[in-house]
Amino acid sequence: MTIEILVPDLPESVADATVATWHKKAGDSVARDEVIVEIETDKVVLEVPAPEEGVIDAIIEEEGATVLSKQLLARIKPGAVAGEPTKDKADLTEPSPDRRHKASLSDETNDWLSPAVRRLLGEHGLEAGDVKGTGVGGRITREDVEAHLASAQSAPAKAAPAPAAVAPVNPGRSEKRVPMTRLRKRIAERLLEAKNSTAMLTTFNEVNMKPIMDLRKQYQDLFEKKHDIRLGFMSFYVKAVTEALKRYPEVNASLDGDDIVYHNFFDISIAVSTPRGLVTPVLKDTDTLSLANIEKGIKDLALKGRDGKLTVDELTGGNFTITNGGVFGSLMSTPIINPPQAAILGMHKIQDRAMVVDGKVEILPMMYLALSYDHRIIDGRESVGFLVTVKELLEDPARLILDV
Repeated sequence: MTIEILVPDLPESVADATVATWHKKAGDSVARDEVIVEIETDKVVLEVPAPEEGVIDAIIEEEGATVLSKQLLARIKPGAVAGEPTKDKADLTEPSPDRRHKASLSDETNDWLSPAVRRLLGEHGLEAGDVKGTGVGGRITREDVEAHLASAQSAPAKAAPAPAAVAPVNPGRSEKRVPMTRLRKRIAERLLEAKNSTAMLTTFNEVNMKPIMDLRKQYQDLFEKKHDIRLGFMSFYVKAVTEALKRYPEVNASLDGDDIVYHNFFDISIAVSTPRGLVTPVLKDTDTLSLANIEKGIKDLALKGRDGKLTVDELTGGNFTITNGGVFGSLMSTPIINPPQAAILGMHKIQDRAMVVDGKVEILPMMYLALSYDHRIIDGRESVGFLVTVKELLEDPARLILDV
């Protein structure tokens, strides 16, 4: 008796997934709830644990295979230990090594071959007896077939006369070809969609960050001691954006066909760079959050993004996006809208510059703001008014507390 390992239920917005990484191979022992395979969608990576303790009896879908919800991935023989002979569904007797050697692809006794190995043998016109198995009980693995093919290809090459050595034109130059991940493909699709399907326009402004920097310097230690989190800039950005969205509801809207949908809640997507690519987890109901809760929420989302632990719910929704290229040193950029949202705000590097204040030149920490917006929904008056509001709130953070 074996237990089937199936692809988990995929979210409604996800059509299929890719087998990303097998942490076990056929014949390995697994513990209950141990992660044996990771499934990658265009949003998240799903971990598939073992439901029972036992041994991997067969791996049906190899890494890189495209799978659907509830599709068979592998079989586990519960209660078995590594090295113990296993039986398939038909409960066939395990063939001896001599019998394996004589078995062909058309022989009924080759049921002990995994579907992936059987398919690989058929693609290259090989029989089971042509390949020496190194797996448990002499089983033929995918690696055995690939090693046999590699040795067969290298044998003629060794016998052939060596061609005259030709010095490479550019020694030391090489290339590496890596397939795009599903997440990277999805990012590319959405960026092209935003460029091709929206009337995107970007407006700029600059903000004097000295008031916020002075406030942080004054209260940083007290804030961290009380809330157990450092006071960063992002909480001020989120607060200022939330207040500006209240005053300019067009920026908090989205298009649905010929309808404009005005949202009466404030869910803000925060662009986070992860090893797998750029993701935009959502900080929800920001109008009800304190500065400390915003900082904690952003830190939690960033850590989950780094570790690949973000859930579909945490990546779904969002009415407006904030991206901070300043952490990488960007001085100015034109961020691309995150559909179906209507706008995105780009924050940048804070840099000392000479500014004229009351007729005098002063050195101030200045930062550029960039608002990209869909001109089909948002007009110039609303976009500029929104950006000026964010600027004024950041330059006078007391207004965030006083709600003026």
